[in-house]
Amino acid sequence: MKILIVSDTHGRDDNLVKVLKKVKPIDFLIHCGDVEGSEKKIRELAGCPCAMVKGNNDFFTDIPREEVITLGRYKVLIVHGHTYGVAWDEEGVIEAARERGCDIVMYGHTHRPSINIATEKGGVTTINPGSLAFPRQEGRKPSYIVMEIDRFGKVHFRINYLSRSGRIQLW
Repeated sequence: MKILIVSDTHGRDDNLVKVLKKVKPIDFLIHCGDVEGSEKKIRELAGCPCAMVKGNNDFFTDIPREEVITLGRYKVLIVHGHTYGVAWDEEGVIEAARERGCDIVMYGHTHRPSINIATEKGGVTTINPGSLAFPRQEGRKPSYIVMEIDRFGKVHFRINYLSRSGRIQLW
């Protein structure tokens, strides 16, 4: 199973189009918020089931603020993260995932990609795909994460960067 995880596109979907051309086919798309009115367009572009949550800039939408889904044997909490203080640390979002019995929490808001595999984080893996529109990490390259669940049911994550030329680079 191949899952594309993105966030903070802010209605600027050109980079999402480039990424989808590169990574398709995918089985599922997850958007961690700040779609800014592109919900329908993103669903059409993905051509597969999608989960999207409301970010701090998604004012006029009926997408949920949080969603819990199951991917393979993993229970996943999807949030934007601003209501959990992710700009400072991950503790609030980890606690929210723990309370819901989730193995993984995916969030955005910081515009900086990260993967923290559950070891000392209370058994919760944290995933942030960064931003495809306004990256804030060093190098400022638009980023996304590809999650794959192998034939044994084990999950694998990879941060990917979109270079200025539109070429995809692996982390």
